[in-house]
Amino acid sequence: MRLGKLYNKYKDYVLFNKNLLISGIFAFFAGAIFTQFYSELSSDSLSNSIVTLIFEYCIYIPIFSYLFYLDNKIRYYHLETGKKNYNRIRTDIKKLITAFAISETIYSVSKVVLHYQLLILGFIEPYQTSMIASTIAWIIFLLIINLSVKAVHLFKSK
Repeated sequence: MRLGKLYNKYKDYVLFNKNLLISGIFAFFAGAIFTQFYSELSSDSLSNSIVTLIFEYCIYIPIFSYLFYLDNKIRYYHLETGKKNYNRIRTDIKKLITAFAISETIYSVSKVVLHYQLLILGFIEPYQTSMIASTIAWIIFLLIINLSVKAVHLFKSK
């Protein structure tokens, strides 16, 4: 009973984090595979780190966007008329951009720096460097994105 109440109170945040994790998992493994292949084409650790990050975003952003829309599409329609609420859509997009701008900047910098440093050390495989750097950067990212979403009031408290 109490768990159900707690879930209902924080349902939007739970679904938001679920979407982050699902899209992040796809990007995580795709990035690990990509960095391994890229390392066979080029020995430049900095370009490997940056190109892998870009590749991960190409996977992550569309998946997250789609999942977020699926979980929240009811919020973007007027209940009385059934028409799209474009003001709500614009407002939420602005809030998401604000929250993601901060957290993604921190994620990107920490991911590239960690990835680059691990590649330079050279004692583990490139795919492992990607996985380690992503894991550490994701922990930081998840903390910052949740604080940011709360700060911009993306979800109304019930």
